[in-house]
Amino acid sequence: MSVYGSFPEARPRRLRTTPALRRMVAETRLHPADLILPAFVREGIGEPVPISAMPGVVQHTRDTLRKAAVEARAAGVSGIMLFGVPEDGKKDAVGTAGTDPDGILQLAIRDVRAEVGDELVIMSDLCLDEYTDHGHCGVLDTEGRVDNDATLERYAEMAQVQADAGVHVVGPSGMMDGQVGVVREALDNIGREDVSILAYTAKYSSAFYGPFREAVGSSLRGDRKTYQQDPANARESLRELALDLEEGADMVMVKPAGPYLDVLAKIADAVDVPVAAYQISGEYAMVEAAAEKGWIDREKAVLETLTGIRRAGARMILTYWATEAAGLLRAQH
Repeated sequence: MSVYGSFPEARPRRLRTTPALRRMVAETRLHPADLILPAFVREGIGEPVPISAMPGVVQHTRDTLRKAAVEARAAGVSGIMLFGVPEDGKKDAVGTAGTDPDGILQLAIRDVRAEVGDELVIMSDLCLDEYTDHGHCGVLDTEGRVDNDATLERYAEMAQVQADAGVHVVGPSGMMDGQVGVVREALDNIGREDVSILAYTAKYSSAFYGPFREAVGSSLRGDRKTYQQDPANARESLRELALDLEEGADMVMVKPAGPYLDVLAKIADAVDVPVAAYQISGEYAMVEAAAEKGWIDREKAVLETLTGIRRAGARMILTYWATEAAGLLRAQH
């Protein structure tokens, strides 16, 4: 007989007989506090603009963003990750709007901080892609390639203006070598040792970003394969992890989430800092599209995908369903 017994003595189904029993022995528990809401705020609009590839998600006005933050806080969501969408005429080669103290993202940070204070963790995307006319995450050299070190100088400036605006956590997402260290130094140099860094440690060059391009009004020409990770690689993420931790990351993240649960599990097993995962636009869109067709139960699928990410090791999950999912979880208990 095995150490686990054998049929008929061993009957694992005994622990599945009632909802209360299944809840009692559940190995993974998803809670509203595990969730972070990504939100887009667009300059120069009077009404929210629906994102066609992401049903239910919009580009917010400054006013509706404040309301979304209040709703997320009331639902028990822990944080909100802000992305700014400037007017097209304000994009340029070096992403000037991204470091303008009165740029749309900095204004949005101030708005949300004034609305919810410290009751919701305010996070900001620290990257140039929304603000450059070529759509890349950095400054280009004379050959049209992303210049890593010139980009780091811009990231340092972005970190400082976002900190001045009142952000709690910055998320350098461009996958430039050395970005965490440069951002940490820039924040410390202005006395903002209190601002945390959520490192985009393993950010893959993924086909699932498609709907996000619409969400941020991307001007991307070409692709990001020279700086985002190759989907074929897993061990490489552990090298990125070691570098980010050495440079001062307070939290680390895997993006996308669903297609990279193996990477997420490896990273979660390797560290003693909080681990996040970003359930990205394409993951969201697939569930919404299948549900619209009547092929899956939408609410059950939403919670199952989030539970899978949590089970793989994420302590925090960025998801466009954050506020809704928090409500569903509260209704279950």
